[in-house]
Amino acid sequence: MLILIAGPYRSGTGDDPEKMAANLKRLEEPSHKLFAGGHVPMIGEWVALPIWHAAGGRSVGDALYEEIFHPVAGRLLQLCEGVLRLPGDSKGADNDVRIARERGIPVWHRLEDVPGCG
Repeated sequence: MLILIAGPYRSGTGDDPEKMAANLKRLEEPSHKLFAGGHVPMIGEWVALPIWHAAGGRSVGDALYEEIFHPVAGRLLQLCEGVLRLPGDSKGADNDVRIARERGIPVWHRLEDVPGCG
């Protein structure tokens, strides 16, 4: 399955690039185990960041950032077959979960609960 890993990226960072990088690293942590379990892990920022940079994005939260980041997750959820929601406050990740549930896409809160990863 293509599985979206959702959790804090920008939330709680005050837009500090080092804190955001640390959050991205936390989002990436389960990716190998998902892959080893037969899945393809996906993180919205892996897609959104290059698009934002190519479009001329300069500062986190600018108009382009808002135009690209959350819509990317919505589009990915048209393709994903599951969501792994990591702990931590995140409006974006909560929105991903909401969209997934509306579409009947399974949402897991523990890696061990994802088929093939237990």
